[in-house]
Amino acid sequence: MKTMLIIYIILNIYAFLLMYIDKNRARNHKWRISEKHIWIVAILGGALGATYGMKQFRHKTKHKQFVILLPILTLLTIAFYIYISFNLS
Repeated sequence: MKTMLIIYIILNIYAFLLMYIDKNRARNHKWRISEKHIWIVAILGGALGATYGMKQFRHKTKHKQFVILLPILTLLTIAFYIYISFNLS
């Protein structure tokens, strides 16, 4: 269970940093991180970090799929991790 929590934290920090890096690259007209990459990290467990990064940096807020689906995915991911943690103990 401790390992699962560490993985969850790392994924969310990574997702948060992806949003930060992509926002900076967008401002500087540089090569961007693909939305596919952001979604994969979010689906694997980094949805909370991606959602927080989206709101913190005002990034991807014009994309309805991010604004609507990331918070939903966050709730589903948290529920999944809670379910797994109680059933593996």
